[in-house]
Amino acid sequence: MNKQFKLLAVACSLGFSSVALAVPTDLTPWSNEGNGSWSVAADTHSVFQSINGDPTVFYSDFNGQGRQLSGSITVETTGDDDFIGFVLGFQPGDIAAAATDFILIDWKQNDQNIGCSAGHTGNQGLAISRVTGGLSVFNDAWCHEGSVSELARGTTLGNVGWNDNQTYAFDLIFNASNIQVKVDGALELNINGSFADGRFGFYNLSQSSVRYSAIEDTVAPPPPGGVPVPAPLALIGLGLALLARKNRKAA
Repeated sequence: MNKQFKLLAVACSLGFSSVALAVPTDLTPWSNEGNGSWSVAADTHSVFQSINGDPTVFYSDFNGQGRQLSGSITVETTGDDDFIGFVLGFQPGDIAAAATDFILIDWKQNDQNIGCSAGHTGNQGLAISRVTGGLSVFNDAWCHEGSVSELARGTTLGNVGWNDNQTYAFDLIFNASNIQVKVDGALELNINGSFADGRFGFYNLSQSSVRYSAIEDTVAPPPPGGVPVPAPLALIGLGLALLARKNRKAA
């Protein structure tokens, strides 16, 4: 069997059951904005944020749409009760930008109203919001008002805060028309819409001593109702291209 036929045979033998494998995410090229201090561990797959301050984001060097980011999150202190979480579709400069279009997923330990307008407060629990005007206005980020518009709250954790020194597994699935967030394997957020592409990121507001660990990423599963495109199709296409090129040369 010649090389071209071997390649095609291997691709076909993989079939349509292959699953993309998650790979450890190198955090050393990632960047940070806002009032935070982010220290990447020697293993390059974990990062620790040590400052209690205004909003801060530590974001990827790649766009996240069509990807799944997974890992764990732990607050390693008993000294505070504020916001931890993530951003999706973030662009460099978005913390202070006047016009943005990214998604904020935040989780607060306890209720706390700091300067919120009527009908708003800093609610405990897990929520997902769209941010249209950056995070430089403290009250907007804290109260989910103004430029921060809440879209949904977690299925079981919507009014349940995180625990001190407890490690939670997370999965962020980011597609153009659907976002899913899982905590400890349970689907907490599942929203449909139109979402701009951009970076993955970790987010803290007024919360120190937060560790994001064992970070890895992979191709996202298709959104509900979507059609998966198996990885072996790329190999099959390559094999067919090689065969066509060989036939043209032989003609």
